Amino acid sequence: MTKITAAISAVGKYVPDFVLSNALLETMVDTNDEWITSRTGIKERRILKGENKGTSYMAIKAAQDLLRKKQIDPKEIELVIVATATPDMQAASTSAFVATKIGATEAFSFDLIAACSSFLFAMSTAAGYIESGKYKKVLLIGADKCSSMIDYTDRATCIIFGDGAGAVLFEPNNEGLGIQDEYLRSDGNGRDFLKVEAGGSLLPATAETIANKQHYVHQDGKTVFKFAVFNMADACERILESNNLTKEDIQWLAPHQANKRIIDATANRLKLDPAKVMMNIHKYGNTTSATLPLLLNDYEDQLKKGDTIVFATFGGGFTWGSMLYKWAY
Repeated sequence: MTKITAAISAVGKYVPDFVLSNALLETMVDTNDEWITSRTGIKERRILKGENKGTSYMAIKAAQDLLRKKQIDPKEIELVIVATATPDMQAASTSAFVATKIGATEAFSFDLIAACSSFLFAMSTAAGYIESGKYKKVLLIGADKCSSMIDYTDRATCIIFGDGAGAVLFEPNNEGLGIQDEYLRSDGNGRDFLKVEAGGSLLPATAETIANKQHYVHQDGKTVFKFAVFNMADACERILESNNLTKEDIQWLAPHQANKRIIDATANRLKLDPAKVMMNIHKYGNTTSATLPLLLNDYEDQLKKGDTIVFATFGGGFTWGSMLYKWAY
């Protein structure tokens, strides 16, 4: 019996129209284009504007883009997963709302939250459902409205993050393509270094938490950078070693788009040709859960069936990991 693997059969994306450029940030905080570009590689980021538009708005748009390109009936979808760090609201499921709005009325749904590793962890989850043989179409969306948790007077964080969403459809594959292997990890000792302190059950919202700006992202940049560089590269090396592969066997590295210096350090440790490294951080900044699917959308035309891709992420918590994947179309 041929082993069933989980493979991506379609992609979709959405990024907001409003462009927050480095030039515009110069008018908002004490920074400049050269400083931002040299330290992050970011030139601009997209920001979702308008009332009553949350993460679900972008997730719906990305899903609709995929459905249009794939030309499938949303009622064929059996599961919708929304990977996000910024759900619309507490308690109510963002994915349930998204599934209903796109017409996936035969699907069940849930959110998966693992900071910047949310999409990678959700890829593993989607694969499990496909490989079980019970489900044939799983829609995975990575979406984040990062601007909802950014203090635009804090130059350490406001230069980094943007908003966006990407979607992929997982289906069974009998050619040995799709997800091949994974290495996923987490370490709760890291949560104090990158977090939104208030608004959860540990520290509910009060007038004091709002006044103290505890509902915004705060990070210890040096610690996060150090852990990200080591763990992303280490995860990639481990996935290659466990599959007896070398850098020559890789067509693409698809790294989380947090900082160009982190991406470069990971690629350098693997001794990869820069031409093999997917990168769009200059256009979108760090869109958290959306970085990996946005990469796949932007590079879709360059991907060839059978291409070997190594995905790598690092996020708050800490969470990190890598995945070995063979492109299926």
